[in-house]
Amino acid sequence: MNTWKSGAAWLLLSILLLGGACTRPKAYRVNEGWIFGTTYRIVYDAEGDKHGEIKALLQRFNASLSTFDSGSVITRFNRSNTGVRADSFFRTVVEEGLRISEQSEGAFDMTVAPLVNAWGFGFEKKEQISPTLIDSLRLRVGMAYLWWQGDSLLKGDPRVMLDASAIAKGYGVDVVAAYLADQGCTNYLVEIGGEVVTGGLNAKGLPWRIGVDRPAEQTGSVTGDYQFVLGLSNRALATSGNYRNYYVEDGKKYAHTIDPRSGYPASHSLLSATVLAPTCMEADAWATAFMVLGVEASKALLSDLPELDVCFIYHEGEADAVYLTDGFRRLIVE
Repeated sequence: MNTWKSGAAWLLLSILLLGGACTRPKAYRVNEGWIFGTTYRIVYDAEGDKHGEIKALLQRFNASLSTFDSGSVITRFNRSNTGVRADSFFRTVVEEGLRISEQSEGAFDMTVAPLVNAWGFGFEKKEQISPTLIDSLRLRVGMAYLWWQGDSLLKGDPRVMLDASAIAKGYGVDVVAAYLADQGCTNYLVEIGGEVVTGGLNAKGLPWRIGVDRPAEQTGSVTGDYQFVLGLSNRALATSGNYRNYYVEDGKKYAHTIDPRSGYPASHSLLSATVLAPTCMEADAWATAFMVLGVEASKALLSDLPELDVCFIYHEGEADAVYLTDGFRRLIVE
């Protein structure tokens, strides 16, 4: 799990809005901007433009869950010796993080922040890593260190820190989508850094087209075309992947995703995990958890998660392979 700017997920996903601006009915508004260290694009049917309200909502969200905001709730928690009083955004994310951490048997863990900081963005500090350091940091990692006391989140060790980057962006998408629905918008697409929630239909009366990129491990990039194009309506989608940010040492590939259970980068064949879920917060968190677990462990866990559908792209021998759930396969339109 990485910072707001880690960007692995948004690089994996392309939003395909049918028709250009010249053909889109006037009732469909398009708002674009920058938040959480990445871009957003929001398309919706409405009588008036709601970009001002959406930007204000995103700024309030940022003030709760961005570690780049020195006064945010999560920053104050990380600096505190005991804990912090939570707002509704912070509480929702932590409670969902606790639930998914338990379901994933620790593969998803918001307290991974000390390990992420130790490795550095892009493994810039990996030369400083030692087994002794990792063992020391692991003593302050674990969702069991957290508990609620009224409206406050407390921690059992003052060194415990939270990293919400693998769940909060997805929740931000949900928050904007909920606002649009409350405003009477029945057709909308909310995309922040590649995380998506769709409602209703696009301007041509069809499910929203979402392209999932085909990764190329050998070049460390996407191939420039799509693995699949999905037709989505009233679904949330998020992707996480390792093929852009990894290093190889002694012939072994280490991914940008830190395994909170071991303290080291995950090492397996999974290149990307695209997850469809009832909410984008769930999709976001589970995409990261699956990137920690790898293909086989993730497939085994899916039997207990009927609300999820997935696409796993992984390296097998000299080629890439794909695993799809039936629900994911049914949404492929090309």
